[in-house]
Amino acid sequence: MLTVKNINQYYGGSHILRDISLEVPQGQVTVLLGRNGVGKTTLLKCLMGLIPIKTGTIEFDGKPIHHVTPYQRARAGIGFVPQGREIFARLTVEENLRMGLASKPASTPIPPQLFELFPVLKQMLHRRGGDLSGGQQQQLAIARALAARPKLIVLDEPTEGIQPSIIKDIGRVIRMLAHEGLDGQRVTVLLVEQYYDFAQELADHYLVMERGEFIARGPGSEMEAKGIRQLVAI
Repeated sequence: MLTVKNINQYYGGSHILRDISLEVPQGQVTVLLGRNGVGKTTLLKCLMGLIPIKTGTIEFDGKPIHHVTPYQRARAGIGFVPQGREIFARLTVEENLRMGLASKPASTPIPPQLFELFPVLKQMLHRRGGDLSGGQQQQLAIARALAARPKLIVLDEPTEGIQPSIIKDIGRVIRMLAHEGLDGQRVTVLLVEQYYDFAQELADHYLVMERGEFIARGPGSEMEAKGIRQLVAI
């Protein structure tokens, strides 16, 4: 679904991403782990076109996308849930969800399945996003990204600052997206996470980043045997 080959990125004289290559298989959960400041969020911004890459290629669904705009990547079928959620605090829950449909015709309805995934959003449809709790805002951010029915959803640390009960709900939704999908279409997931137990539970595949490069990768079933917890311990 997503193939990245030999991408490099610099901030000033600092080499932030070092010859990064990865594959995200269709209909599965790929987890990217690493401590703070190793380049995870920079990589995601490069994938979304928010930061241009210096060298390398990015292919999505068999087509090169590294030269196209962020909105063209969204239209191609990539949903993005940024770190910190970045919902529109002054807009209602419904208006936030409609922002996720910005690339669709104006008459496109909000997919009712979103309210099955996150029932609290239906209850708070007319409340402003800024009035929601942090966990509810995270659910809203994920639902907004799913509104356009993406083929791939990229999540940047969705458990950060979230209460345990909602972390469980988010994990359930991620698993369902990859294994069952939305309206029968499985959604590929790229998840950046620091919470090891959450990542291990969901991972079909894992990647570990340190100082802008991958130092370990493999099937999620091997994470414990390979000592991945120790690699990402703070």
